[in-house]
Amino acid sequence: MLTLKEVPCGETVRVVKIEGAGAIKRRIMDMGITKGAEVFVRKVAPLGDPVEVNVRNYELSLRKEDAESILVERAE
Repeated sequence: MLTLKEVPCGETVRVVKIEGAGAIKRRIMDMGITKGAEVFVRKVAPLGDPVEVNVRNYELSLRKEDAESILVERAE
C-alpha cells in the first residue's frame, strides 16, 4: 500500500483508507475522495505540491500533506 503522494503521474489507483480524523478527514471525503473511489493522477508540481487528480469525473488539486493521508492501491 502507498500514499496518493507517492503515485506517479498517469496512474490510476483506488482509495483504501483515509488517515487522520476530524475536520481534515471530513474535508477530503467531502471532495469525493472516499474508500473505493478511483483516482487518476494527472500532474504533480515540480516540488510535489499540489498534486492534481481526477476523481469522480472532475479535477481536483490536493496539498501534499492531504495526499500523504490518503492510502491507495493500484487499480486493476
